[in-house]
Amino acid sequence: MRIGILGLGRIGALHAETLSGLDAVESLVVTDPFADAAKAAAERFGAEVVDSPEALLAAGVDGIVVAAATDAHPALILAGVEAGIPVFCEKPVARTMSEGVEVLKAVQGKDVPIQIGYNRRFDTGFVNARAAVQSGELGTLHTVRSTTLDPAPPPAAYIAASGGIFRDCSVHDFDIIRWVTGREVTEVYAVGGNRGADFIKEAGDADTTGAILTLDDGTIAVVSNSRHNARGYDVRMEIHGFKDSIAVGLEDKLPLRSVEPGVTFPAGTPHDFFMDRFTEAYRAELTAFTEVVAGTRPSPCTIEDALEAGWIADACTLSLHEHRPVTIEEVRQA
Repeated sequence: MRIGILGLGRIGALHAETLSGLDAVESLVVTDPFADAAKAAAERFGAEVVDSPEALLAAGVDGIVVAAATDAHPALILAGVEAGIPVFCEKPVARTMSEGVEVLKAVQGKDVPIQIGYNRRFDTGFVNARAAVQSGELGTLHTVRSTTLDPAPPPAAYIAASGGIFRDCSVHDFDIIRWVTGREVTEVYAVGGNRGADFIKEAGDADTTGAILTLDDGTIAVVSNSRHNARGYDVRMEIHGFKDSIAVGLEDKLPLRSVEPGVTFPAGTPHDFFMDRFTEAYRAELTAFTEVVAGTRPSPCTIEDALEAGWIADACTLSLHEHRPVTIEEVRQA
């Protein structure tokens, strides 16, 4: 098949590399406002370069991958759907939830699949965790712990446009908690602080946060996030039930150092970047998209899924600012 890529920044370039290595993909068509980025992709992957999204949609592509700036996501999703072309779009659907809801309304009833990029759903550890929950082998769940710690903050310009740590970073934890447990979040309480880069505080954001999520069956989920984790990129999950407990991310590249005597775990070189931690997950995610394009599977992460994670992020943002518990229904109805 022939796949178009809109946007060739860090994640778009990774997707181009991944797609070029998939057996199902015969050719790539790319476009980016920065001509040098498109030229580099053409030289590296043998991609065809076009000068606009309109030209890409008219280039005979079977599916499109939207990796452009967040502000462009709604228009590009809608353009793909109007052209009848399956869409993969990196999260978020839109910069604000109201815009995201408008996108959802605009595509409802259209027979064009849309997949939103939440790559943890394709990581082997998280896949196995979900299977363990679904099988009942853990028994009734009572506690989930989800962690995302970045090794260093992104640039100040990125932070200023990110929508805040809950919408940019924690939202991955929120999505994977929903996906692994199969439950919905009903209420949140969030706290945060600034112990590092001044530009994060100046942007009105926090660099380290914690959130308590109450799920609809009473399970408690604890989410921990930070922009400052000097040892590396740390993504983990614990799921505790009345019969058993399991963990995702306890492997030799875990960026933690034990101080217990005689303990050598973890023994590997720590993960230092999200692309390192999730290389295989990204490959599985885009392989899934080729199956969506081929019509052999439904979207594994819909706009509805992405919006549910977004509501949790909005609730946590409000909770942080107002120092109180916030229900999901409160922000959904705001």
